[in-house]
Amino acid sequence: MNLSFNDAELEVVRLAAGREGMSPASWAGRQVMAVAQHVLVPVSRDAADVLRELVQARVHLRETVSALRAVAAAGPPVADLPESAATVEETLKAVARLDAATVAVMRERRRRS
Repeated sequence: MNLSFNDAELEVVRLAAGREGMSPASWAGRQVMAVAQHVLVPVSRDAADVLRELVQARVHLRETVSALRAVAAAGPPVADLPESAATVEETLKAVARLDAATVAVMRERRRRS
């Protein structure tokens, strides 16, 4: 199999290979196999940024849920407020929606590759 790159692309491959102490041909071969075996799913930089943001948002929301549960479990007067339970429930729903959206985006990316 022959691969061809323009000068700019070849330089990117050389730099990536150099970071991992590999020859450009070995590095390119490893990447091709990873994509072929669905170990690596190529995404654009913009898509990668969006996925990274979704993952970070999920982590933040889960931390928020933990904090809200701790506040709700603290006892009176906060635990007696109906708003605190409602806030925890709404946050849990937001986490579920964000989880579903993240999974949908990741599945869409996989189908395109």
